[in-house]
Amino acid sequence: VQLQACGGGLVQAGGSLGLSCAASGSTFGIGAIGWYRQAPGKQRELVATINAVGTTVYVDSVKGRFTISRDNAKNTVYLQMDSLKSEDTAVYYCNARRGNAYYWGQGTQVTVSS
Repeated sequence: VQLQACGGGLVQAGGSLGLSCAASGSTFGIGAIGWYRQAPGKQRELVATINAVGTTVYVDSVKGRFTISRDNAKNTVYLQMDSLKSEDTAVYYCNARRGNAYYWGQGTQVTVSS
């Protein structure tokens, strides 16, 4: 499974950005796809995930601001980030799970200026 992440960039606090993650290759059986992030000096943390039937999980700090969605026909997951805060600044990583296997995409930088 290959994961191609797109989006990210620089935005002012209060602004919005969108990320997308497209899965390719052997995508049969992929379950949850989601986003993690890692800020400098901090551990990587879960941001949001969505499973094959659309059940979502969000970290408390992004609830009400971020929305994850999924297009199963395109094997693509989207993360809409609104009301961004400086503490959302991090490298964001796409992650897919199939059984006990985890797959990672390349990171994409999100920088929120205050």
